[in-house]
Amino acid sequence: MPGISTLSLYLSMRFLTAIFAVFGLCTVLIFMIDFVEMLRQAGKHGSVPVGMLVRITVLRLPAYTEILLPFAVLVGSIGTLLMLSRKSELAVMRAGGMSVWQFLKPGIAVALLLGVFSSLVFNPLAAQARDRAEGLYADAFGRESTTLGKGAGGPWLRQDGLDGQSILSAASAGRRGTELKAVTAFVYDKEGRFTERVDAKEARLQEGFWVLRDAVVSGVGREPETFGRYLLSTYLTPERAADAFGSLISISFWELPDLIYVAEKAGLSTTQLRTQYELLLTRPLLCIAMVFLAATVSLRSFRSGGIQTMVVTGMVGGFGFLLFAEVSRQIGTAGLAPVWAAVWVPLLLAILCSVTVLLHQEDG
Repeated sequence: MPGISTLSLYLSMRFLTAIFAVFGLCTVLIFMIDFVEMLRQAGKHGSVPVGMLVRITVLRLPAYTEILLPFAVLVGSIGTLLMLSRKSELAVMRAGGMSVWQFLKPGIAVALLLGVFSSLVFNPLAAQARDRAEGLYADAFGRESTTLGKGAGGPWLRQDGLDGQSILSAASAGRRGTELKAVTAFVYDKEGRFTERVDAKEARLQEGFWVLRDAVVSGVGREPETFGRYLLSTYLTPERAADAFGSLISISFWELPDLIYVAEKAGLSTTQLRTQYELLLTRPLLCIAMVFLAATVSLRSFRSGGIQTMVVTGMVGGFGFLLFAEVSRQIGTAGLAPVWAAVWVPLLLAILCSVTVLLHQEDG
């Protein structure tokens, strides 16, 4: 038993090191690309200190890199198994009576833990960092700041204004984001307390405020009131309205259930929010699927030849699966399939196919 424990720890460290190496390399590349974009924005909007640009880029980085974890697990697992095979360590393990399932167990455990950590810890931290980055971005390039992103049924926008924060939802946006149709706004005071809900036929952005037409205002403890013209303060400017609608990466895993509940109570579609929540729930299983997929193309002996072909096949298969999963997600988001099916079916198919191939390779 001590020997098995030591071997498991050794294999786990090999998997973890390779995955972190791939993840770190991708993180550096994304940082460089995003920093160049920050420099371009600084050139367009005036001088901004380099230190501020670096800080904004670093804070935005976690939200961009968390989606790379499955790719890092795939490439890292392929690299680990190939190195073990190249040094004949896999051959020694097999000679000692270990099956493929036994020496894959440490990799599966590492993938599972990384997936759980990514969804429960890294995702909330990334969302918080992204929120902070938007605030710094607003200070550097203008007061406008958006962090909520596209909700189901139309754009979502969380904004700040002279009177406090508010959350807007609209069926559609036009004229580069300065005109909204079928608007719902949840208004909060400066202390963050909910004050009222506003439903309007349309909204048009002016300098410093939204002009809501045919608005029905429902306050806490008072009867709904109708206004032909209602003003809602905002720091968003017309020049930046086109960039106002962010993405779901700014929403924490722990915030999604409450946001889904609020959206349902407000009568809004929650398809995109539910899809994002299901994706975060399945991330640990997705990482495990990447280990299985890596094993299908990495266990052949170097003496047998064809290693390059197998690795390319594995990479293409991994990208193909991720593309298929994204297409399925879009189908679910469009309401053409149940959310659970759009998220879970591609993942379960990938695991079943990979396990089938491994069983064939192991037992013939």
